[in-house]
Amino acid sequence: MLSTSHSSNRNLRSGFSLIEMLAAVAIIGIISFLALPNLIKVRTDSEKNMAIARAEAVNMAMATLVQTRGRTQASSDWTANSTNDLRYTLVAPYLSYAETTRTAYMPNGYTIEFPTAIDPLRKVTLKQGSTAINY
Repeated sequence: MLSTSHSSNRNLRSGFSLIEMLAAVAIIGIISFLALPNLIKVRTDSEKNMAIARAEAVNMAMATLVQTRGRTQASSDWTANSTNDLRYTLVAPYLSYAETTRTAYMPNGYTIEFPTAIDPLRKVTLKQGSTAINY
């Protein structure tokens, strides 16, 4: 024969109580609340580092353009292409895995502006919004 007290005790302790579940959810919420700002900062820092790396890659591509075409031809081509987007098309063949447009190449919120002359060779200007970034 089965004892009724034995089977009723088994049914009472088959899961977590409401208090235990609320405590677990509260602990997970506190940990998430503390970790979220750090995750956002990591993402922001990684986007900035990516923008700096891509600006440096464009600088190297500009130097390669001058080396392959020669200073006179590169300077002539540079002044003939007067917008940033046209100048990007000049250096894009010298970039690894370059996107088709300048805005697609840079992370969201970052832009690059090319110098008006390629002789003497100067770095591109990296901007976040309207603020220039020193790199």
